[in-house]
Amino acid sequence: MATSAPSAASRIAVVTGASSGIGAATARQLAAAGYRVVLTARRKDRIEALAEEINAAGHSATAYPLDVTDRAAVDEFATAFTTIGVLVNNAGGALGADPVATGDPADWRTMYETNVIGTLNLTQALLPKLEASGDGVVVVVSSTAGHATYEGGAGYVAAKHGAHVLAETLRLEIVGSPVRVVEIAPGMVRTEEFALTRFGGDAEKAAKVYAGVAEPLTAEDVAETITWAVTRPSHVNIDLLVVRPRAQASNTKVHREQ
Repeated sequence: MATSAPSAASRIAVVTGASSGIGAATARQLAAAGYRVVLTARRKDRIEALAEEINAAGHSATAYPLDVTDRAAVDEFATAFTTIGVLVNNAGGALGADPVATGDPADWRTMYETNVIGTLNLTQALLPKLEASGDGVVVVVSSTAGHATYEGGAGYVAAKHGAHVLAETLRLEIVGSPVRVVEIAPGMVRTEEFALTRFGGDAEKAAKVYAGVAEPLTAEDVAETITWAVTRPSHVNIDLLVVRPRAQASNTKVHREQ
């Protein structure tokens, strides 16, 4: 089914974690779909460069440096809008791959603050603006880690389970309002930073995550999925969409070529 351009009242899309990876790719694709994208992330230089790129391509983008875990800053950010059409809660990430017995509580806390509390902060602050648009969409980018466990991933798994439950509960609580709640749960995605950040900059460990996997998902694959879900007719809600590469059957079953 062909989709029409977003209405004027709902054409602003806020994307968190837009400085790289899935967030940056999503911002590009939503801009190409006719949205005025607002890029948020902590790295000011990155989002400003991306905004310049999107604007140079004839679309519309604005950079706004923001730490999603800073509630006062989030509330101030929200005052810039009367209405918005789309909120993509993408800011998140993983730290470490230690077992529960030796995991760093500081890493767990950071992951929970970013993946769950950051999503809560933006969603609470912008939900009235989404409702005012008459056709809003909240997207939560969770993970297949939010739906199944794996050894060495408990901290990240716990945080993404939290993000999943937030989305599921919000959908129940606001049913009947003009806001859809969409959860996109990617599996193995190769981006420039995810695994590298998880392993504290250890490139060798990061590379092993994808070793032998011919075609992991790309940031663009996930961004296309998000954009597709957002641009469905307003009466169509994609509650949960799990997207994995063909080589990955589950969090613990991946085909690796020798």
